Amino acid sequence: MRHYWDTSIAWVNSHWLQIGIAVGVGLVIYILLSLARRFALKLAQSADGDMSFTHIAGRVLHKTKSTVLAIVAIRLVAGYAQPPAVIMQFIQFVFTVAVVMQVAIWAREIVLGLIQRRAAEGHNETLSNAMGIIRLLISVALFAIAAIVILDNMGVNVTGLVAGLGIGGIAIGLAAQGIFSDLFASLSIIFDRPFRVGETIKYDTSTATVERIGLKSTRLRSVNGELLVISNTNLLSKEITNFAHLHRRRVGFVLNIIYQTSPDMLRALPALLEEQVKAAGHEFIRSSFVTFSPSSLDFELVFDVFSENYDEVIAARSDVAIRIVAALAAAGYEFAYPTQTTFTAAPDGAMIMPYAESPRSGASAGKAGKAG
Repeated sequence: MRHYWDTSIAWVNSHWLQIGIAVGVGLVIYILLSLARRFALKLAQSADGDMSFTHIAGRVLHKTKSTVLAIVAIRLVAGYAQPPAVIMQFIQFVFTVAVVMQVAIWAREIVLGLIQRRAAEGHNETLSNAMGIIRLLISVALFAIAAIVILDNMGVNVTGLVAGLGIGGIAIGLAAQGIFSDLFASLSIIFDRPFRVGETIKYDTSTATVERIGLKSTRLRSVNGELLVISNTNLLSKEITNFAHLHRRRVGFVLNIIYQTSPDMLRALPALLEEQVKAAGHEFIRSSFVTFSPSSLDFELVFDVFSENYDEVIAARSDVAIRIVAALAAAGYEFAYPTQTTFTAAPDGAMIMPYAESPRSGASAGKAGKAG
């Protein structure tokens, strides 16, 4: 200790001019850095929007410590003063610690600012409520990395420490696998936004409206009124259909026409169906003959309804269906229904109708015989 003291005194006595110049230049650098921080902070705070990128930059600058600025200024002028190796090593160590910790603080503020910006955009109550645990997890992760970097710069072998942290992390992850799985699934829903609160989705075999997105589970209100509580992990493990951004919905009909319809009427049917769809104000896609069914000639009609409201789509479907029924009835078309007709053959091979002649037909035949 005595040796270090004597070395320092000798350095001051022999380099007092360089030390004085370095101190003056260091003060100027510190003042300039402080003014730059203050100017940038005012510029960021004057920006519109509480969660704009400029506002986030202002938060980051606000977390810049004056002590760090002073240490940076000292490090910049230390070489000019030509200090002893021991003092230079100490300055370098303090500089490394200060810069690494400051970078960790900046990184934390940037990540938290982006998360809060995302929460503000979507008015997400779940993410706002989870900011406490998110801040804790991010802080622990970043400062753990900062500590490892500092120890590595000190010459400490951090390989074993990193391996130990990895094993500990695996143990904690296995112990709380379900909790962390649902938590990260919740964050995935919040950031990726496959759906939002108030939107109607189809999950597995259920169609429901999203009521709340929680940290562990999501609550859905089915079309029948039941409340479905599904863990976020299970919710993301299956295919989800979101009906919220469906600007157009395709509607299709299959019309069964009787076999007794004439070919001319069959040729005119697609144009008649197109006319009814356009009269209802929807976009006609196609109408054509499909197949010969056992009891009918099948025609397909497809059209699009431009609406995000499912109730409006159902109303449009009903309107077009009623228009088609009225138009086909007026044009003389008949709808088929499943029937079977059995024909019996006489011994001479002549067909015998499967139903008896009506009394009216028999009476008419008798009158015709008398007249003869």
